[in-house]
Amino acid sequence: MRQTLRRSCDSCAKSKHSCDLRTPRCSRCVKRKTLCVYANEPLTAEPPPPPPPNPSTATPGPGPDGHRRRHGPGGELAAYRLGSLDPFDSYPQTRLPREHVQRLIHSFLHKIAFQYYPLDLNATSNPFLVSWWPLALGDPALFHVSLQTACLDEELLAQKGFQASEILMADSVALLRRKVHDTSLALQDGTMNSVITLAAIEFGKGNIKVSEMHVDGVTRLVNMRGGINAVRQTSPLTARMVGWVSMIVKGHPQFDAQDDDGIGYGIPPIPEWQMDLHAIHDDLFDVGDLDMDDGVRNVFTRLRNVFQRARRVPFPTTRLHDLTCFVIHRILLSAPDPTDEGASPVSECVRYAMVLYMFTVHGPTYYSHAVILSTMVARLAAQLGRLDEVPRVYSSLDVWIHAVGMVAAAGTPRYQWFAERAWAVASAMQLSCWDDVAPHVKSVLWLEMPQGEGVFRPHWTAILDPEAEVEAASYMTPVSKSVTPVGFM
Repeated sequence: MRQTLRRSCDSCAKSKHSCDLRTPRCSRCVKRKTLCVYANEPLTAEPPPPPPPNPSTATPGPGPDGHRRRHGPGGELAAYRLGSLDPFDSYPQTRLPREHVQRLIHSFLHKIAFQYYPLDLNATSNPFLVSWWPLALGDPALFHVSLQTACLDEELLAQKGFQASEILMADSVALLRRKVHDTSLALQDGTMNSVITLAAIEFGKGNIKVSEMHVDGVTRLVNMRGGINAVRQTSPLTARMVGWVSMIVKGHPQFDAQDDDGIGYGIPPIPEWQMDLHAIHDDLFDVGDLDMDDGVRNVFTRLRNVFQRARRVPFPTTRLHDLTCFVIHRILLSAPDPTDEGASPVSECVRYAMVLYMFTVHGPTYYSHAVILSTMVARLAAQLGRLDEVPRVYSSLDVWIHAVGMVAAAGTPRYQWFAERAWAVASAMQLSCWDDVAPHVKSVLWLEMPQGEGVFRPHWTAILDPEAEVEAASYMTPVSKSVTPVGFM
């Protein structure tokens, strides 16, 4: 029997057990907690010589769904549909050994997919498993790029060089060059997925210019498709990843954001953005008298209403990602030059604190946002310096801004600066513990989520406890690892 037609993984074959080839790991291997290895050859391998033609048997042609049919075991016809076969049974050919490829496939499906998209740890709904991977099985360029993410992870852990990932990189680039020369292929979702992933990989390697070149390329492709919202109509994952990673690489938004009514070609708001516009929250800090830019005030007010509604109507974490991407794009696109002395320091502090808060509750997705986060922390610090020149009495807004600043600056040289300022604010307002601080923080802008207080409390405990030392190295920037809805829908 030809290996391509094998119907069991190694373990099941040896034990003569049945095996479900539609799952990445069969139930028997899952139960035994062993590696599930399929020994099938890729369908790109050379097929055996065809049998002599039989006049009574016609050559199988396209099936009713338009997909080519092939002979299965016993002469039965099996319709091949992308994603319908086990991922280890059918995949594009590479220059790596088959065993290595299958190991990388396993790593991508069971590890990388969830590292790239930790907002959804459910294997039945994670977009890299249900959307990305089926595309990769039919797209050699995207398949090579996907394997490369797993290969880099493997090689970084092994610390023995990057030979395999360099082979995959060279072949990925070669395959992509062929695709971009054909407009119909260049505009495919798989092509854009490949290019933006290469941008993230090069950015992680420190090859900033090459990474930015990839971002410029995918931006042109998006514009040729009619804008980021047009891409979203066919592939939400592609639109999300392109919009997010391009901003991370460049340090500022690369696409417009739609207006409050959802008009435009840019990144759209979530449906909740237009709800409860006139809701009154007596228990929240009043920002009505603050010297805030109209655009900043509008985003702040709408975001606060969305967070308040989320307490009553939870929604899934993909909506959190869409909200975060939209909000950050909206408020950064309207930001004045950081050196503009005419801008209100209160308004700019709120602007950059909102950006940092959204990054904090969202956590890293697709790739680390540490670089842009550091830039935003620096801008907030600069605006706080300007705010110090304005005589004022500390309020809940000061507590919230410094709470956000401390968390965002954790593990960086600026952490001590924020911690000392936070202590001064707490001292002036006679706040002696987290229980005193929490009501002030939550009255300004707060998303109720399981790990919310746990992210902020340790920093205030450290600075308000006389015996605790505030050390930047004591804290790391938090990562959102929620596996269930966190108060969003």
